[in-house]
Amino acid sequence: MLIDYRAGAGGTVGAQEVARAAPDGHTLLLANTGTMVINPALYRKLPYDTLRSFAPIARTAQQPLALLVHPDVPARTLPEFIALLKKHPGRYNYGSAGNGGISHLVPEMLKTQTGTFMVHIPYRGSAPAFTDLIGGQVQFMAESIPQAAQYANAGKVRAIAVTSRTRNPALPEVPTAIEAGLKGFEVVGFYGVLAPAGTPAPVVERLSSAFRDLLASPEISGRMVQQGADPAFLDSAAFGGFLTAEMPKWAAAVKASGAQLD
Repeated sequence: MLIDYRAGAGGTVGAQEVARAAPDGHTLLLANTGTMVINPALYRKLPYDTLRSFAPIARTAQQPLALLVHPDVPARTLPEFIALLKKHPGRYNYGSAGNGGISHLVPEMLKTQTGTFMVHIPYRGSAPAFTDLIGGQVQFMAESIPQAAQYANAGKVRAIAVTSRTRNPALPEVPTAIEAGLKGFEVVGFYGVLAPAGTPAPVVERLSSAFRDLLASPEISGRMVQQGADPAFLDSAAFGGFLTAEMPKWAAAVKASGAQLD
């Protein structure tokens, strides 16, 4: 397998290349939440259609986020933080890796569900945003589990919830947002593999089966867990249904955030 990185426009460039490729099973797209279900709401003129331009092969992994506050914030739990936001609307800032990304939209979902307000501070990437969270320039952030766990365990940030349905082994003492009282608040990034639309069904099935067998390997699944990704296989049909269900959720989050990139 040859890996061809096509950076640009939040994965749009690479996705477009695959959508235009011959549907023979030899050109595949490794896609994520942004490419498949956020971009359709973020870009008015997207050069592909998530549900029509591709043949889903397999969902391979999910990656929950941790909700983090700076240690100086006088809240040790998510309900306490929500109460703080309601008492002082606009006093607290949250950092993100940039407009329209998952680290921007998850706090917007939190604001919408709880009727609270924080000021969004977008950065050029996750690293500078996280640096400012540690430094106290922003007070809140939604960050991937590996980095969140490392710094939370060191006491440099405080994890008040995780966004998955169940607790994460890297932060076993941290409750889920649902446990903390946010009904239905399950927001998890995903990765998956797709082929160009029109790829023959036997080819799709063979590739899907190959990914199923790969993810069943303890070695591979163990390496994924070490990197903060939960193996989460779905076959072609189930992955297609998953994408269909995810799109309106993220479209609502983009609309609420006001983000638009073209």
